[in-house]
Amino acid sequence: MSTIPTTRSSVFSGVAPAEPITEITPALRGWSDLLGSIWARREIVFYLALRDIRVRYHQTALGSLWAIMQPLAATLVFAVVFGRLVKISTGETPYPIFVLTGMLPWQFMAGAIQRSSASLVANGAMIKKVYFPRLAVPTATVATALIDFCIGCVVLVGLMAYYDVTLTVRIAMVPAMLLLCGGLSLGIGLLLASINCRFRDVTQGIGFAMQMWMFLTPIVYPFSMVPERFQAYVRLNPMTGVICGFRTALLDAPLDTTALLVSVSYAALFLVVGGAAFRRAERGVADLL
Repeated sequence: MSTIPTTRSSVFSGVAPAEPITEITPALRGWSDLLGSIWARREIVFYLALRDIRVRYHQTALGSLWAIMQPLAATLVFAVVFGRLVKISTGETPYPIFVLTGMLPWQFMAGAIQRSSASLVANGAMIKKVYFPRLAVPTATVATALIDFCIGCVVLVGLMAYYDVTLTVRIAMVPAMLLLCGGLSLGIGLLLASINCRFRDVTQGIGFAMQMWMFLTPIVYPFSMVPERFQAYVRLNPMTGVICGFRTALLDAPLDTTALLVSVSYAALFLVVGGAAFRRAERGVADLL
């Protein structure tokens, strides 16, 4: 808690000022205190993520199968349009598997950003009633998106078995790629969540922005298909290194070190900037909501 002493003075000259007024405002918490509080109450993240999953699939006939149907349906559509009609070449890799290895991390990132950006507003009633680490709210949405990713991997495993695609030792890169994708998503989500508290335009524009971003990312087409003079610009896309990293881990594709380092730099940058913005926003988030 920090106090800001102020003095109330009279509009008439020669009159002695009144007693000082003390304005009480929340103190800006340090990083160690912020991260320590979320770790000490980490069970809150688990319960919030579990609540989100229950609410999303409540009174649905398919339940959690929707996490399988969404990437499967998108893969089938892209396989027909780009694999059969446009006939994009992916070398020896079957096109449905090529698309799905890009679609799963993309949906993980997109879902985490969309939910975390609106998480503070969606949980406004709870935030205004009881104190808990506010960082738990967007963190739980990323955890929920990760669960959906893991469920969607069932489709990928089935397709890889159907097409007889074998894994290599590079599969050990998957946890690192998940950590990178989750960190990037959380950093962007924290920044957008802090902005969304004041300007609700974020909720309206995030869906459109994600659609545009998706087609600028090598998901339905290989990175090698991009003309060489534009490849440097595509590498500046934060998700290019993530998608290429997943394909390296799952399909033994060549590793684009430059794109991967760019994605790591973006993740670190957004975590620092988004975390700083979220730290300042949480001081008055209850009043804004």
